[in-house]
Amino acid sequence: MYAQGDEGDEKVHRTFHKNYYEGIQFKGWGNERVVATFSDNGDRVVLVVDSNSSTQKNKVKQVIEMMEKELGFNEGQLLHKLCKVYLFISSHRIVGCLVAEPIRTAHKVISSSSSRDSNDGTSTKLLPTDLPANGMESRKANATLQFGQFNFKREIIRRGNLSDKAKVEQWETGAILCEEEAMPALCGFRAIWVVPSNRRKGIASKLIDAARKSFCTAQMLEVSECAFSSPTSAGKALACSYSKTSSFMVYKEEDL
Repeated sequence: MYAQGDEGDEKVHRTFHKNYYEGIQFKGWGNERVVATFSDNGDRVVLVVDSNSSTQKNKVKQVIEMMEKELGFNEGQLLHKLCKVYLFISSHRIVGCLVAEPIRTAHKVISSSSSRDSNDGTSTKLLPTDLPANGMESRKANATLQFGQFNFKREIIRRGNLSDKAKVEQWETGAILCEEEAMPALCGFRAIWVVPSNRRKGIASKLIDAARKSFCTAQMLEVSECAFSSPTSAGKALACSYSKTSSFMVYKEEDL
């Protein structure tokens, strides 16, 4: 919110808009912990941990506050002392950020997950009463809904029972099935964010690459040793693309 016509408010608004759309201004530090470099134009990934200087952590805080607003985190919820923060620097601005944290286990997403399936393998859908049910076996309708001249009848469609090793997680993308059995994992991607002007340029993937190379000392993590937190629809697309499978790894708080 700002007052149009007020010179001070107008300036603050322009700065806020530029930071959000193009990235937060970054003049550089004398003791940067650079974990990846790209081309000759100064693009790089800088790592910041809790033991870094207050100056560096204050800049990270500025980035985190913007991420929390856009990704839907409560204030102060995204970052904790064990997190490692990866900043993507381009043209003297922070245009991307990955927050990673140590985890112990994760769960594999079942690739056939459907947002309409429930835990017992039953789903409901509305079908017009005068249309064929596509050969699907249906039970007696529990109710008929009328909209103008159209009648809709509820059908219960029984599917094969899911394995006892499957569970349902309700996220923004709907119900996602993941295996109950926990798999060993080391690095959790708590949040990934790229400014609007630099999206779809591979920056998120480069941040993940940098994290895999530097999260553990002298060890390049396998993709299977990394997991994503509860993903948004965009996060799910990134996870599938980067992992090259729809059966990527996910984790929750109890996996820490």
